[in-house]
Amino acid sequence: MTRLASVHREAPVLAVVDSRAAGRQRERRVVTALSLGVLVVAAASLTLGAYHLSIPDLVGTLVGAGSPSEKFIVLTLRLPRLVLALLVGVAFALSGAVFQTVLRNPLASPDVIGVTGGASAAAVGGMLLLGFGSLATSLAAFGGAVLVAAAIYLLAWRGGVVGYRFVLIGVGVAFMVQGLLSYLLSRADLRAAQDALVWLVGSVSGARWSDIGVVTALLALLVPALGVLSGRMRALQLGDDTATSLGVRTERSRLVLLAVGVAFAAVGTAAVGPLAFVAFVSAPIARRLCHAGGLHLVPAALVGALITAVADLTAQHLLPGDLQLPAGIITGVIGAPYLLWLLASSNKSGKGA
Repeated sequence: MTRLASVHREAPVLAVVDSRAAGRQRERRVVTALSLGVLVVAAASLTLGAYHLSIPDLVGTLVGAGSPSEKFIVLTLRLPRLVLALLVGVAFALSGAVFQTVLRNPLASPDVIGVTGGASAAAVGGMLLLGFGSLATSLAAFGGAVLVAAAIYLLAWRGGVVGYRFVLIGVGVAFMVQGLLSYLLSRADLRAAQDALVWLVGSVSGARWSDIGVVTALLALLVPALGVLSGRMRALQLGDDTATSLGVRTERSRLVLLAVGVAFAAVGTAAVGPLAFVAFVSAPIARRLCHAGGLHLVPAALVGALITAVADLTAQHLLPGDLQLPAGIITGVIGAPYLLWLLASSNKSGKGA
């Protein structure tokens, strides 16, 4: 009798253990599939173009055995563009995952609530009013993102921050920032406004190894920091009351995590401009691929890298009539239908967006 009671008590525990093991196994399969997808897209990006390379030629060039012209094409023109696309895809994806998890709202993405818009306004203001170069523009974008995020946080503070209020205030700030951008562009001369518009769309075409070094160094600091804080993210994902019962200081943890999320968004925006919707769609896609709740940060980062690389590949080589566009236009085309679907499905289920 005692043994039977013990078996009944252990059964739910074993079911939870089996469920978690199955979830981890599925996440490993998703990570493997996404990694292979990134490799395939990377190979296509490095081989396709006016000068076509075979895979053996590409491998030989990467290990230093190619001709001087092949080394110039791969190592100077194509590889920096690909590497920067992958890095900023990771940065935007992790930023969106942090915002959406901590604020517990699928609309809480830095490009929806005005954080990347603030970076854009600061960068464009620096370009048009102060004549900033590329480095100063990147620094201005970083500062603009931090400033706008701090303003949203302070405006949303009512003895604490609630995700729904944070998102609403962020959307309002995004409209204000968009108005400021329109004003700046309307006051600029035509050539300067044209340069600013190209930056505002988001493009990795101007990738340089020096910029990649800066982005890599910043991500090398932010990614481990996010890994350390991931336990608090999981607790906040369960709600403030549960997180508090687990010993987590909710407001302090939320503030620190949002600062990390802003830093990820600022790094990506400062490097290539506001690539639309990468932060917005990456984490939800990763969760759907894994078929389970949880953070799934590694799958989200790989989805972001894959989306950005595919968008840049499409923008360079896959459009009809040899048309070439900035990658930000392609990511916008991918993300806008998802936003409409999310709003429509939220209304059907009666959930506030």
